[in-house]
Amino acid sequence: MARPISTGRWRRFLAAIGIAAPLLAPCPGAAGDDPSSAGHRHHEAAPADGGAGAGLDERLGARIPLDIAFRDEGGRPVRLAELVTGPTIILPVYYRCTNVCNFLQNGMAAVIPEIKRKPAEEYRVLSISFDETETPELAFRYKKIYLTAINAPFPEDGWRFLTGDASSIRRLTDTAGYRFQRKGQDFIHPVASFVIARDGTIVRYLHGTDFLPKDVTLALLEAKEGTVGKTVRTVVGYCFTFDPKQKTYVFNLLRVSATVVILAAGSFLAFLVLTGRKGQRARGGS
Repeated sequence: MARPISTGRWRRFLAAIGIAAPLLAPCPGAAGDDPSSAGHRHHEAAPADGGAGAGLDERLGARIPLDIAFRDEGGRPVRLAELVTGPTIILPVYYRCTNVCNFLQNGMAAVIPEIKRKPAEEYRVLSISFDETETPELAFRYKKIYLTAINAPFPEDGWRFLTGDASSIRRLTDTAGYRFQRKGQDFIHPVASFVIARDGTIVRYLHGTDFLPKDVTLALLEAKEGTVGKTVRTVVGYCFTFDPKQKTYVFNLLRVSATVVILAAGSFLAFLVLTGRKGQRARGGS
């Protein structure tokens, strides 16, 4: 098994080659299956034009078809409905990539210990290859690498690695507005993942290769279903606002501060009214 690469080494490598979580970057194919292999080419990404070419057209509220069939790490056929049993993070990747796909999955492995929710029960991560030539054996190998990189107890069912045919891949990526292009053995594609609810509804896109624990946690809360989930989403939506420019959740200080002031003023007014009435009753009784 290949030796897992620490987050610190990834970040030093990023700094050395001048990559800072690009939103569009080429993901080249390696000469072999080793994630540390070198000798790849870079291609300039095509602009996101809402049509042909590589790019991302965010489709919040769109519903991923859960009848799409893939193959799991053991080569068994599996439909998304069997795996999307709650909030789910989908990472579109290419396992033989020696560039940002590795950084994306390593970033997820780094943030997972900070997500205070039960994996496989309260959420699941799915790495799905958009290269139809990749095999379950390759997916299994990379699963071992990234589960080891988590460096904390984590159930194998909490992060699944899938491969599939071209039609299944296109159904998934087209619904999500995720557009990629093959350049020989290389790929040009967005560097983004997305969070879906149990019914397949896309609730949030996460951009870049580094994840903030609060962004992932809040996105999972948004995707949670049921009465509790609706209540949580209401609180999240009131206290936090998603900034589409910064691609992160921002604490709404003005709204929360105004609420605290109003509640404090209301409580003080109620206190004055109640104490005033007690004083009047006391004087009337004497």
